[in-house]
Order: sequence, then structure tokens, then C-alpha cells
Amino acid sequence: MAQATDAARTVILTVDDDPGVSRAIARDLRRRYGGDYRIVRAESAEAALDALRELKLRGDLVAVILADYRMPQMNGIDFLEEAMGLYPGARRVLLTAYADTNAAIEAINVVDLDHYLLKPWDPPEEKLYPVVDDLLAIWRSSDFRPVPETKIVGHRWSAPSSRVREFLARNQVPYRWYSSDEPEGLRLLEAAGTDDRCLPLVLTSDGTVLTEPEPADLAAHVGLATTPAAEFYDLVVIGGGPAGLGAAVYGASEGLRTVLVERSATGGQAGQSSRIENYLGFPYGVSGAQLTSRARRQATRFGAEILTAREVTGLEVNGAARLVRFSDGSAIAAHSVILATGVSYRKLSAPGCDDLTGRGLYYGSALTEAAACEGQDVYIVGGANSAGQAAMYLSRGAKTVTLLVRGGSLDASMSYYLIQQIEETANITVRLRTVVDAAHGTEHLERLTLKDTLKGKNEEVDAQWMFAFIGAAPLTDWLEGTVLRDPRGFILAGPDLTPDGRPPADWELDRPPYHLETSAPGVFVAGDARALSAKRVASAVGEGAMAVMLVHRYLEQS
Repeated sequence: MAQATDAARTVILTVDDDPGVSRAIARDLRRRYGGDYRIVRAESAEAALDALRELKLRGDLVAVILADYRMPQMNGIDFLEEAMGLYPGARRVLLTAYADTNAAIEAINVVDLDHYLLKPWDPPEEKLYPVVDDLLAIWRSSDFRPVPETKIVGHRWSAPSSRVREFLARNQVPYRWYSSDEPEGLRLLEAAGTDDRCLPLVLTSDGTVLTEPEPADLAAHVGLATTPAAEFYDLVVIGGGPAGLGAAVYGASEGLRTVLVERSATGGQAGQSSRIENYLGFPYGVSGAQLTSRARRQATRFGAEILTAREVTGLEVNGAARLVRFSDGSAIAAHSVILATGVSYRKLSAPGCDDLTGRGLYYGSALTEAAACEGQDVYIVGGANSAGQAAMYLSRGAKTVTLLVRGGSLDASMSYYLIQQIEETANITVRLRTVVDAAHGTEHLERLTLKDTLKGKNEEVDAQWMFAFIGAAPLTDWLEGTVLRDPRGFILAGPDLTPDGRPPADWELDRPPYHLETSAPGVFVAGDARALSAKRVASAVGEGAMAVMLVHRYLEQS
């Protein structure tokens, strides 16, 4: 019978406005097919359409629809025509009286009817089951399998749609993307009872409909943890990049009740890297997503909690407790805190860039867009490792990749191995002393104005794809007045807290700050957010582990 491999069984739906007939055909169908299929019955066309919409949103399959011809408000032919819009692959049967056979024959052309069945269908072993058996066999041989992932319907050139896709991709939530102007996208919009003015539309695997969701709401509905399980912890790690994940792994593995709080997606900038080739233990390289996935699983295996889409807005020192406040006003407390907030890419200030962000201009790798760059001319802004890694990755499918570098060489900012690879890749061009002077386009990026800073000349080029990897702005503004930072916002720690290496004037303990300890005792920093850090994945992971060692030392002496 059915190939029942999905969690939700495939549906056979029947609709007849006569309650007695409706119950009778449902009974006969259950007797034969109830072990492998879910039999759904309705007593009006409108109720049946509502049921189909709900099934569509849940991602369930409908194999066969049996509809009575004579129904009030909407006859069976009109109903099947509507049902085709939701389930075009379902096989269609019209239940008719002998007097309506002409209408049934005409319906073969109107709704591509598979069969018409005369009432009564007794005995079902002779008149009903052979028909349904054949239709199920035809349906199983076709390709109308369900998509178990979360579904997104959106505009191709839409910044909100791009943000939702990137959020799910970076959090490794499987999803299927549908453009709002393709047939399946339109069917999903109809099933949800909305239109393309409320996009992106997200349909979770359990059938929940979200329109233009915020990250926290989206996270909560796709299985990501957003609510802490306790009010007090031994250690709160703020930030889920390599340093934060390293701290979570070592903290939890050494018996500390640990929670990691991430405002967007674990991995940080490293998680967006298409390939990291100089990380110890991976001689052939590893993608940022793979490294992040392994680290996240490792942390949770040791018992660390990971909260996603939770923005931290405040940190308070209250005696022995460190209070971490969230943007929604709630808070958790801990004995100690590790700040691993990392850095973010600086935004391009050239005219047009803000308007075209997410519509051809992206910050970071935006790997969800990589497939669309096939055979295209791609521009990458930046001269550090992240830009070089993206150039190498995109060069596999792009027609050309042009690296726009403000400086006079790559030597000062990019690893030697990457420089060599770029020089050896025929479709990558490096333009030194070049900046983006303007971005142009209506619905999406269409052209760039590039400026040669040495000659002072401008050039306009056609461009639909640009990825920016410029600068490193620390995400520490919310710490103003809590811990000491340098003029650029990076967090000072240990001997770097003061110019002479002595404890700050308001340091209250009779010991000097530990190496990664900030000006607030029990609050440590690790990774790229720390002033004078190495800005490398390996060093960030190492600092996360070292910070946990210092947390233990702090807790032992408290």
C-alpha cells in the first residue's frame, strides 16, 4: 500500500454534503486504507478547502480527493478546481448519480478528472477499491513528496527575505525557499490566506504561519532554544563565535553550569567563512558552518545551554552575582561572565549602499546567495582572510570575482596561503587602492562606481553581486560604564587595563586582575572583542578555554 515513511501519514480526503453518504464512504475507505493513510472527511466544499489549506501548511500530503458533484454553494467540479491550486498532484474522483454522468465526462477536461464514480459504489471491493488502488499507484509513482523542512516564501530581491534565509542557514535549520511569483509559492500564500504584501512568509514544519517574523519569534518556532532553563548559573558566556563556543565547551565539560547567549547565530564571523584552511587538525580545511556545528553539538553534549536570538543589553555587578539583562527586560544571573561578543563588519558609507543591502549587497559571505552567483560577475570588498576565503569559494562558480582592496597590498592583512591561492586562480582579479564610491540600482544592485584612490579617477561597472568584509567593529556599546574599553570599543583586560599594567584605581580586590579579566572582577573577555587580540579562529578558541581556567581560579578564591 502506502510508502509510509513520513511522520504525518498521507491523506485521502472525501467531501459530500450528505452526512450519511459522507460517513459511509469514509468508513469504507478506512476499512481498506486506514492502516496506511489518514482518511479525512468533510461535509461541505468550504470545510474541505479549509482542511486542505491546513494540511498544506503542515506539509502533509494528499494522495486522492473524492468529491460529490451535487453540493450547495460549490459543486464538486468547482471544488476540485480550487483543490488543484493547493494539491496539483492529488488524484481526483467525482462522485455522481447516473443523471450527472455528462457533467462528469465534461469535468475530465475542466479539472483533469482521473475518474468518476457512480453512487452507490457497493460492493466497494468491486467498484471503489480497484479505482482507488489504481489512483494511489499512479500517485506514488509521481514526485509529490512533502518538504519536511521549514518553508520560506519571499521576494527574490528583498532584504527581509534575505535576513530570514541567512538566519536559518547560519543556525543550520533546514528550509526550502520559494519565490512569491512561482506556482508553489503562490499556492503556499493562498493556503496561508495572505498575499505578497506580507513577506517573507515562513511556514514551520508543524504548520505554524509566521509573516515578517522577528528573529526571536522565528527562533522559538523552528526549535531553537530562546528561554533560559534557570535563573542562576555558574557561568554565562555572551557571544557564540569561536571564543564563546570554546568557553561553553570547556565550562560545561569541567562541571560549570553554563549558558551561552547568542544574539543571532552561533559561529560569529568565522561561522560565515566558506573555508578555513589554517585551523589545527583540518589539513584540507573546514567550512565555518561545519566547525560551528561540531562545536555547538560538543557544547550541548557536555550540558551547556545555548540560547539563540537573545540580545544582551546590560551587565551589572551585584556583590557576588553578575546580572545579565536582555532586551525584553528579563535577566539571568551568574557567578561569572565571559564576554565573547566578537566583532561585526563595518557598513559601507557610499551612497546607495544602505538601500541595496540584502538586495545584491551583502555583509559577510551570505552563503545562501552563492548559488545565484553562478556565471555572474561578483565583487568582494575587503583585504583580510574572510574576503580572501569568500573570493576563493565564489570563484568556483562565478564568471569573475573582483577583490576591491583599499590598501596597496594584501600582505599586511591576508594570510600568505590565501594570497598564493588568489594569484593562482584565473578568474579572480585584485584591484588595489580601490573603494566603492556609490552603488546604483532600483529593485536590486545593478552598477557600482569604483574609485581609484591613487589616481583619483572613477569608473562605473555593471554589478549585481557585492559582498563586503571591511573592518571589525566590536559589539560592546552596551558595556559603556561597566568595563573599561579602548577608544575603538575593544575591551581591555589584565595588564592592558592601564598603561603601566597596574590594576585600575577602582579595583577593589587585593590581587591584580587575571590575564583575561576585565575591570569588573569575575567578568572575563575572550576572542576578537578583546583589545590587542590576534583576530584568528585558533586564538579565539584558545582564549575561550583559558578564560574558563581563570573563571575556576576566580570561583575558588571568591
